[in-house]
Amino acid sequence: MKKLLIILFIIPLLVQAQQAEEKDSIVVVNTPAVTDSLAAKDTVKTELVAVPSNLEFIPADETPELIADRLSCLQQIIPLDYNGKVQGFIDYFLVRDRDYVRMVLRKKDLYFPLFEKKLKEHHLPDELKYLSIIESGLNPRATSRARAVGLWQFMSYTGRHFGLHNDWFTDDRQDPEKATEAACLYLEQLYSLFHDWPLALAAYNSGPGTVQRAIRRSGHKKTFWEIYNFLPRETRSYVPQYIAIIYAVNYADEHNIREVAREKIIPHDTLTVNQFFQFDTFAHLTNTCPEDLQSLNPIIKKNAIPDDGKVRTIKIPLLAKENLIQKRKMVMDSTASGKKEWEAIAKAVSNGTYGRDQDVYYVRYGDALSTIAQRFGVSVRNLREWNNLNGNLIRTGQRLLIWVAPRVSKIETNSKTTVETPAAEHGSTLQP
Repeated sequence: MKKLLIILFIIPLLVQAQQAEEKDSIVVVNTPAVTDSLAAKDTVKTELVAVPSNLEFIPADETPELIADRLSCLQQIIPLDYNGKVQGFIDYFLVRDRDYVRMVLRKKDLYFPLFEKKLKEHHLPDELKYLSIIESGLNPRATSRARAVGLWQFMSYTGRHFGLHNDWFTDDRQDPEKATEAACLYLEQLYSLFHDWPLALAAYNSGPGTVQRAIRRSGHKKTFWEIYNFLPRETRSYVPQYIAIIYAVNYADEHNIREVAREKIIPHDTLTVNQFFQFDTFAHLTNTCPEDLQSLNPIIKKNAIPDDGKVRTIKIPLLAKENLIQKRKMVMDSTASGKKEWEAIAKAVSNGTYGRDQDVYYVRYGDALSTIAQRFGVSVRNLREWNNLNGNLIRTGQRLLIWVAPRVSKIETNSKTTVETPAAEHGSTLQP
């Protein structure tokens, strides 16, 4: 009879756990019987039944007063205000997306020392190092839907303004050191404009013009929270996210998020290169991995360095350096193979012909370069370049060479045709 009662008690618990799992919800188990092993996925035990291992104990006794007090302890120069908006993102990071916080804890030692060094050189608040977590998740190759790139998510135009060059082979926005230097310069500039760090952070997200317009529309208020309702939705979320991630990273342990693993930079040395250089060939000949070369040199986009007359210093694994000493000439000569093929690809990319098919179009009465370009999904600049045109003047019957995407290469030129182009995408931030 006793065994029967225990079974009858256990069955409802198992059913309830299964239903919670099917709804993809987070179950908060308020019991002190929690193991300290993250490797065991914090399996919760009771005297009567083992809760399934996919359930995780999430502390739920932190009061708003306690969280506000913890933030005040973390605050240095940048205000870490606490309110419902901030709490919403704290819940997101510490309840709904705990794996994101674990990922940050694993990766932060890769880049935080560099951030701290650069921020100190520029006399900027140390806590700005957390901004890259919101921007890129500490991924130097991160690319947003709006085509912002790198740890600090620079758009191409803004990056060039701060000395970050990018082309088909390389992108300085993906170089941790160069991008961090540029981010410090940009943040300095924004703070000198607004004299308020939350407003400077908002401007980093949406541009100084957007923040200035919000200030005017608010009646010239002075703080982020006073102009909050006049900012774009994404920017309204940006500062609360920043505050929340600072809290989440520093108080992860108190919320039962433990990550003992830490990613480390691969032991490496440097190599000066002044010729065409392929990562795959070099890795093969030095018994290393192309992935290690990519990780050490995120600035290189296509796993190859062009022969453009520039002298570059790249990082290579220590093992590669040891093997290179023994057979340097053979390795360097071999890595330069394939130069003509890569140069042809680079040239095709620069003039807009790479990956496209050549087509011929005969100008009809009423045509203009702009309408032809729109019809074939190309730019007016490329039309001029492909056909050696100095201006926009064309004549009826004139033969034009056009490089078009394969999906429209057989376009019927004697009928009205439109080429569908994707709408511009914009970056977005998390919503609590």
